[in-house]
Amino acid sequence: MTICAPEDATAPARPHRAALTIAADGSYAARLARHDDAAGSWFPERWTLSGPEPYAVPLQGTQPEEPDSALLPLADGRVLITRRVADRFAVSLLYPAGPGTGELLLGAVPAPELTLLPPAPGGTLCYALAPEARTTTLWLLHGGTDGPERVTRVPGRCTGGVWLDRSGRLLALDRELDGRTKTVVVDLERGGETGLLLQITDESNDRLLLADPDSGLLLVRSDAPGHDRLGWGVLGSSRPVRFPECLRPAEGTLTPFAMQPGQMLAPESCAVAFRGEAANGTWLGIWRPSERQLRHFPAPEGWLAGAGLWTAGGELLLPYATEAEPCGVARMAVPLGPVEAVEAERAVRAERRVRLVEMPGVAEMPGVVDVPRLRETPGSVEAPGPVGQGHPLGSVEPVGPVRPAEAPVPLAEVPVQLAEVPVQPVQGPPSAAPSGNGGGIVLDAGDADNRSTASAQPQPAGAEPRHVPAHLGMCRPVPLQQAPQAAR
Repeated sequence: MTICAPEDATAPARPHRAALTIAADGSYAARLARHDDAAGSWFPERWTLSGPEPYAVPLQGTQPEEPDSALLPLADGRVLITRRVADRFAVSLLYPAGPGTGELLLGAVPAPELTLLPPAPGGTLCYALAPEARTTTLWLLHGGTDGPERVTRVPGRCTGGVWLDRSGRLLALDRELDGRTKTVVVDLERGGETGLLLQITDESNDRLLLADPDSGLLLVRSDAPGHDRLGWGVLGSSRPVRFPECLRPAEGTLTPFAMQPGQMLAPESCAVAFRGEAANGTWLGIWRPSERQLRHFPAPEGWLAGAGLWTAGGELLLPYATEAEPCGVARMAVPLGPVEAVEAERAVRAERRVRLVEMPGVAEMPGVVDVPRLRETPGSVEAPGPVGQGHPLGSVEPVGPVRPAEAPVPLAEVPVQLAEVPVQPVQGPPSAAPSGNGGGIVLDAGDADNRSTASAQPQPAGAEPRHVPAHLGMCRPVPLQQAPQAAR
């Protein structure tokens, strides 16, 4: 959780903007807010986002909160809070009770450190990580039978936390072990069974930032290309991880915070929202794998860092807090991507033909069909990523021609089975790939959309459960390809 820096007593008063956490279903949110008095004490604040207008309710107790207390909103309107008390963390539920605040103590977790995980799908369960010297304990704080419960212990120090499915069964964690960080997956329906999910090379540090259960799109950060870069891949696919140049800003930082839901079997058309920060301010970025650029949009004033929600209807909700409006949500209609635009045009043409059939004697005239456009924020501009070549590292492999950006994604290149079917464990690397670990990174120097690639594939430790959806199945990594660089 991001904590605001202490206020300067000589500086003019300004609103306090701590990080906001949104519930799994987007109905509520919660954050620590501060009073605009001399003491500047902290108190929990719950936002209601499901109504016609957002509003905030303070959940103040009998004493101020410490700035390291953590909040997690539930789908039923209650807010889980963890407070450090000596060598343990007290866990409680807060809820409005008339003019005051009700509190239900759930128990305590004996740990030197406790980090809340992102809201679990369903909005009723709360998990947390308690890292120690060489292991990390996964705790179920709320939703068990009797207070906080230990779920499993994972070797190494775990951080992050990304949910891979809509049922809340598969949890991805970034585990640091023996000096390297790799992403592992924890199966909560099999007693916390753990397997390797992401490993690009043996020596690289690979982290999972976001995952979309509908499309299977994964957004990762890895130093496999030689330094930390943002890349993308598809869960369960044998295609390599790609590192687009447009996600490598020359100045400032890019932080992904939301993915577009509902893009079933279409990972390359699934949009990702980024918070961009540079010396000249903060801005909103929208990117799709099928596009060759990162679109730039102005950010609302007072936008709370890392907070945002993408609705199934296509709207991007950005919570903000200013002195004049301490609880607000900016709504943005995201522009259509190439694949979506093609589908929209087809739908319009089909509807137009139906209308003509209903009007006897009217012939269809050739002409330009108006494609419906979504609203863009006034003043928004598109900024293409820098054009250049990838940086070769080790052996490389030529990459085939790139499809035009507007062409639909072939279904053969994305997971095609979403139903729960038996999945057999993979006993070894595919025979089509060379054996060995492969020391090279597959970098693409001539790709038309300026994308670099590195091979990656989920890898478990043990047999795969037979009732896991096929596109969430875990299998062993594909060895890196080694071949001379093709002439361009």
